[in-house]
Amino acid sequence: MGSGLFFFVVGPSGSGKDTLIDGAKAALGSSGRYVFARRAITRPADAGGESHEALTPEAFEAVRAAGGFLIDWQAHGLSYGLRADLLDQMAAGRHVVANGSRAMIADLAPRVPRMVVVEITAPPEVLAARLAGRGREGAESIAARLERQVPPMPPGVALVQVANDGTARAGIERFVAALEAQAARLRLVRMPIEAGRRNVAFLARDCSVVAAPDYLGPGRIDLAARGRSIRAEIALVADASLAKDAVGLSVEAFEALGLPEGTDVVLTRTPIPESRAALRRKIRGEALDEPAYFQVVGDIVEGRYPESEVAGFLVAADRGLSDGEVLALAKVRASFANRIIWDEPMVVDKHSMGGIPGSRITMIVVPIIAAHGLAIPKTSSRAITSAAGTADAMETLARVDLDAAGVRHAVEKARGCIAWNGRLSHSALDDVMNAITRPLGLDSNRWSVASILSKKLAAGSTHVVIDLPFGARARVKGEAEAREMARLFEQVGAGLGLTVEAIPTDGSVPIGRGIGPALEVRDVLWVLEGNAEAPKDLREKALFFASRILAWDPSVGPGKARARAEELLSSGAAREALDRIVDAQGRWPEPVRPGRLTHTVMAAHAGVVRDIDGFAVAGIARLAGAPADKGAGIDLKAQLGDALYAGDPLFVIHSSTAADLDAAAALAARFTGFVLDDGRQVGAA
Repeated sequence: MGSGLFFFVVGPSGSGKDTLIDGAKAALGSSGRYVFARRAITRPADAGGESHEALTPEAFEAVRAAGGFLIDWQAHGLSYGLRADLLDQMAAGRHVVANGSRAMIADLAPRVPRMVVVEITAPPEVLAARLAGRGREGAESIAARLERQVPPMPPGVALVQVANDGTARAGIERFVAALEAQAARLRLVRMPIEAGRRNVAFLARDCSVVAAPDYLGPGRIDLAARGRSIRAEIALVADASLAKDAVGLSVEAFEALGLPEGTDVVLTRTPIPESRAALRRKIRGEALDEPAYFQVVGDIVEGRYPESEVAGFLVAADRGLSDGEVLALAKVRASFANRIIWDEPMVVDKHSMGGIPGSRITMIVVPIIAAHGLAIPKTSSRAITSAAGTADAMETLARVDLDAAGVRHAVEKARGCIAWNGRLSHSALDDVMNAITRPLGLDSNRWSVASILSKKLAAGSTHVVIDLPFGARARVKGEAEAREMARLFEQVGAGLGLTVEAIPTDGSVPIGRGIGPALEVRDVLWVLEGNAEAPKDLREKALFFASRILAWDPSVGPGKARARAEELLSSGAAREALDRIVDAQGRWPEPVRPGRLTHTVMAAHAGVVRDIDGFAVAGIARLAGAPADKGAGIDLKAQLGDALYAGDPLFVIHSSTAADLDAAAALAARFTGFVLDDGRQVGAA
């Protein structure tokens, strides 16, 4: 049997220690798990106050000389002591509860194997009222007592605070709960089980510390020790592979907690979220205000809800959010992200709703703006379902996993950056939300507006231009939907104190020629370097959005913005700015180049290209290895409106492995993604 705990209860006069200890004795004494120590005191037994062992000064000294006290001390002209045989009770596995003095903690700690200090607290005015109610001291004496300085808590001592600022019943309930929580201590074990992002804790079904089956269900438990804690769901182990006095953690949860095996951890039930009423109102379809969203989102981040309830909340949010709710959510989400504050009069940014293969205009816009001198700390995402995200493309040239300090360095050196948002605007909320929304296919435009603008606010942006491509295969399906989304972006942005311009654009076909990280960067460099091969649509769209940003600069204005953007691009200033950004972020010794293995897909029959299914083409690029293989992808050879003859090239597949190239070629043989003016799909020759 393991050693019990030694609860050393301390607190100022008037905190109510005696009352709480007596109440705990009544509640727990019959369990056989607790021993409530009687202090030996050199005062008569009928002197009032706590029940104690009355000793004369001579008897007290005799016990002390014989080593009969675990610890003794002087206070208020009296001698106090705790008997040494309390250690025998602990050795038998029982928990000792003793009334003590804060001044003796440092002396007692090395003498007992497992000590927990329980500090009883109450506001000064409550302490003063209680002391006055005793009628033993005058106002001046009470004031002097309350002003006494207490010694600091020694390092390394486990401390639990219990507020006793209300009724005796409420204080006793808190005190008993604190004792029981600390008594539920288990030895930490790393289980050889991987559970992914789920934190899973394991208890032996016949656990000797807690009734393990009672913890099964949708609720969570908290494990804490040494100032660290983790929240987890419970699973039971039916065989003897886990000790009865241990708690196991899955590999990921063990690493997240960061404590060594064998550490004593305290197990408590996760409190029922105070926000549950608000969450249920939203599930019923009611609107919530900002304080309610702050509570709900905070409890979601803290892991207080099972996934089923979070999913219900997100489905309800996907069905409908009012304009006011979108603004409230944006503010709340920003409060849970890492905030960057800039010493700049204007910090600009550009965002695209995405979904259009090859549209890598950010890598052109950012250098143009940086060359002009405006600060543009651009954070971008990696691909989720496409062949490349902006971060994937930039990573062919330089590091993108910058933290806040890295972003500041890049902006200081180059006036801009193109960094992955995973270490910056990403938050714990994103981890929870993405894990649920993506499998469920939830993709609410209104939720996206709140999410995107919260990230821009957290990144310190003041002015944001938003590209809203719409089309049958784009995320935004039609122009009317895009215009409504633009209105919402601008309205919510204004509510956040941001200047936002959201612009619907044609997203019916891919932009540029390359689809895949290295091939898209090739297109970007062609535009920046004025190469004759540069895709005209990519160049035009980049100039358009760069002009909208430059128009915010009072020294340029709307009338001169386009000419200024063209000047910065054609003069080579934007190309030089990209080099500075790449150097500031950390240039690779060699850039990633398009994959050396290629397969040309040719038209099986003649006709004019009426449509290009970017989703299908991107699927071929992904099968070739993109974006994980940054050299993989598609190089488009035919564009919308081109007249084709049988045998003309449609695109070239690039890959780094023969197996991926063959798989992509096989998919292209079934459907190339090209449609002719007569409605026929162009098959591969």
